[in-house]
Amino acid sequence: MNIGLFSICILLVGLFLIFFSYEKSDISIKEISLISTLAAVAGISRIPFAAIPNVQPTTFFVLLSGYVFGPVYGFMVGAVASLVSNSFLGHGPWTPWQMIAWGAAGISAGLLKKALPKPKRIPLSIFAFCWGFLFDYIMNLWQWIAFIYPHTLSTFIAVYAASFYFDLMHALCNFILTYLFGKNLINVLSRFRDKIHYTEIS
Repeated sequence: MNIGLFSICILLVGLFLIFFSYEKSDISIKEISLISTLAAVAGISRIPFAAIPNVQPTTFFVLLSGYVFGPVYGFMVGAVASLVSNSFLGHGPWTPWQMIAWGAAGISAGLLKKALPKPKRIPLSIFAFCWGFLFDYIMNLWQWIAFIYPHTLSTFIAVYAASFYFDLMHALCNFILTYLFGKNLINVLSRFRDKIHYTEIS
């Protein structure tokens, strides 16, 4: 079996198990609605920027959702946001990788909240900047596994070097959005969180 196809199968199985275990947990309609709404906003926000290479607010929204609502919600928002946006922009073998990458971003933001309970503009912006590169590094890995041959250190480095400026655009977009709007949006989401009295899942 092609290694790219094999990696996609592994990711799909992993995602299925995660969604299945979450669906079997004690969740309410309110929590499902919360995830659906946040994922829809994060996913649809990518569409107006589709013509600009690697500039999109999805990562920004996923990170803030994870920061405010916790790691599990962050993962679900990130994973579902990929499904939402690709329903408009096109699904393909990259979708499971995007689901994992954005899900991981949401988890990490939820964990960041434990170390940084009060949002601070510069640390949050730097964190978002780093995730611009991390997300694209995950997607670069998929590209290298699926399309590049042979799998050598030189081809690995070439793939990452070639994407540097695209990765930088994503990182800068994250930094600017978080610096300008991050704290205000966190306050809005936090007030919404307090009103609905949701249950945070560790």
